[in-house]
Amino acid sequence: MSMRRTLIKQLGALLALLLLFASVNGLIYGFLTCRLSNNFSGTDAAKMIDVGQYLPHESGSDLALIQTDFRLEGELPVLDGAAALVPVYASVIHSVYPKGSVTYEGGSFSDDNYYGENFAPDSKMQYKNTVRGYEAIVDGTTDILFCAAPSEAQKQYAEDKGVELIYVPIGLEAFVFFVNEKNPVDSLTVEQIRGIYGGEYKSWKELGGPDRPINPVTRLSGSGSQSAMDSFMAGREIAEKFPLAAFGGSIGFSFRYYMDGIVGNEKVKMLALNGVEPSGENIRNGSYPVIAQFYAIYRADNPNPNVPKLIDLLLSSEGQELIEDCGYVRISE
Repeated sequence: MSMRRTLIKQLGALLALLLLFASVNGLIYGFLTCRLSNNFSGTDAAKMIDVGQYLPHESGSDLALIQTDFRLEGELPVLDGAAALVPVYASVIHSVYPKGSVTYEGGSFSDDNYYGENFAPDSKMQYKNTVRGYEAIVDGTTDILFCAAPSEAQKQYAEDKGVELIYVPIGLEAFVFFVNEKNPVDSLTVEQIRGIYGGEYKSWKELGGPDRPINPVTRLSGSGSQSAMDSFMAGREIAEKFPLAAFGGSIGFSFRYYMDGIVGNEKVKMLALNGVEPSGENIRNGSYPVIAQFYAIYRADNPNPNVPKLIDLLLSSEGQELIEDCGYVRISE
């Protein structure tokens, strides 16, 4: 009899534990899983440029080739730049540099070469991206850097080193904001986006979307896109994220062609800004609200005679045709 009572108590305790477990899971499902399911996240997924698609003088490379009699000889400038502009400066090398000017450690390009790790020291193409690229142009290991405008820290780095940099605008691009393709919000105003990143808006419901937290994604300090975002905020500080933001629907930022033509993430969509789509035509006619110049940057004291020749080419009709063939917008007709 005693054993039977003990067994009944043990079964009762087990049943109570199972009920408690079911109740907790029900609460989690009701208050978290259901609430955050289909939360339109994913805009911050890491996407890197595949440098292997943009190798000069290689068959199958996705590069522009302009028809010109101009060819560089002698002291060839070392070209480097941001991820978004790899197609531009690689196409320059492809069009006017001699074969053999791009070399690799070990003799061949590595599939792990996401950050330019195995470009040889004597290669005229390098890939250090924006942060390391600005250091390289100031330190003199790169001759021309293809980048967006510098951050204040990058300007200060050059000033501290006593280096004057020349910024030559060579093309135009749209600074864009993007969300998950399932997010029903298609357009925001400049002030609404500043409000998101400034901490004024915390739910998509406040902006005509679903009842989901907003997760405003930022980028690495000193990167071209983060420097552009800091400028976009027009002096307003980017706020700290509130605790539930990480569980919400993300919004991110970048440059139009990097998103659309290079990484090609089909799970995100670019937002219209003030009702204007970030199309090439709207960049050309100036109707898109946030248009950024990108630059060919070099040291004022660079003695290489081919640097000004290459700058002149980039500003010529052939060079501007190359800019457009790479997917960007020419800076001059």
